[in-house]
Amino acid sequence: MTVNQTSLPVTVTLESGPTGAGSIDDFELFYARRALDRFRTRLGRQGLLDLLAADIEEGNAFLRESARASDGDFKAGTTVLATRGLTSGEFLAWMEKAFAGDENALLAAHPEHYVMAPGADGSFNVVENIGPHVCSFYMGGWGTDAMAWATDAAELLSESEFPHKMSSNLFLADGTVVGRALTQFGDAADGFTANLTVYVPTTCPQDVLEHHLRHYAVEFRNWIIAAAATRA
Repeated sequence: MTVNQTSLPVTVTLESGPTGAGSIDDFELFYARRALDRFRTRLGRQGLLDLLAADIEEGNAFLRESARASDGDFKAGTTVLATRGLTSGEFLAWMEKAFAGDENALLAAHPEHYVMAPGADGSFNVVENIGPHVCSFYMGGWGTDAMAWATDAAELLSESEFPHKMSSNLFLADGTVVGRALTQFGDAADGFTANLTVYVPTTCPQDVLEHHLRHYAVEFRNWIIAAAATRA
């Protein structure tokens, strides 16, 4: 029997050459991150904002219309990460320091982070992708345990098991609330668990929520690794 080779999946295996550890995917990720860091550094914050101005205007219009059409209703999704070898206290101490002014550490956690900067009024400006849309929004009260809007949320976990809670509204420059974030951290015998919940307007397509759950997984995994490296 003759097998049609064009119907078989194509695979490529690294047999020899590089002496360092890692797969081809690992090599590609290293070079992609290095190239991205170069562009971010060369352009700078304002250069990135200028470059993405039209995308941001379009993305913010999408969020504003989604919030209007949803009439204040949100749907939620949660990403859960299990960490071993680091306590929640160690991680949160690193995160508090990073959010206080280490923008490079915050940007490095995700390819679609463009700006992460504290504002003079205490809010925090984020420019990143929400699904396929590049958006500029603000987080108010991030880093606090003010849970006023989340007290009745189904996602709110037991205080005894998840004592470290942070929440924030996500809002545009004009004050329109376009989402919410709720993060909860609970210690385990050998590490901690992070429950990372995002709320988006109910009229947003499901893939917007799905991609932000993936976004959480990437950024928090990288922040946790960065925190562990600093401790070491």
